Amino acid sequence: MKNIFAFIFGGIFSVGLMFSGMANPGKVIGFLDLFGNWDPSLAFVMMGAIAVAFIPFQIAIRKPVTVFNEPIELPKSNQLDQKLLTGAFIFGIGWGIAGICPAPAFTLIGLGHYDALYFIIAMLVGVLIHRKFAGA
Repeated sequence: MKNIFAFIFGGIFSVGLMFSGMANPGKVIGFLDLFGNWDPSLAFVMMGAIAVAFIPFQIAIRKPVTVFNEPIELPKSNQLDQKLLTGAFIFGIGWGIAGICPAPAFTLIGLGHYDALYFIIAMLVGVLIHRKFAGA
């Protein structure tokens, strides 16, 4: 049953990414281009996502289990360390170059944009390198 719910909510999330423009690399790059032809519309998408997620996150902090009574593992550290900053920097560079991040990449595949496979392959190689050298 939980896999059916995961499929349904994942599909809803994917449709939301598509309609919001987050799956459109050109729109994302336009949002990130602060000193060029800046498109602020994704800021409203992000604010809406924060508003929608705020209450569920508050509930998860107080009761860290799912409706299926499985543990929710939230990050335990709130330190800004070198690993976090380096990862954020690398992610930001990749996001700025490609205009794609992980979830929208899979949405693009579902929409028939198979050139997103280049991004997904590079992302998976990055994950493997991280696991090999960072011991995750």
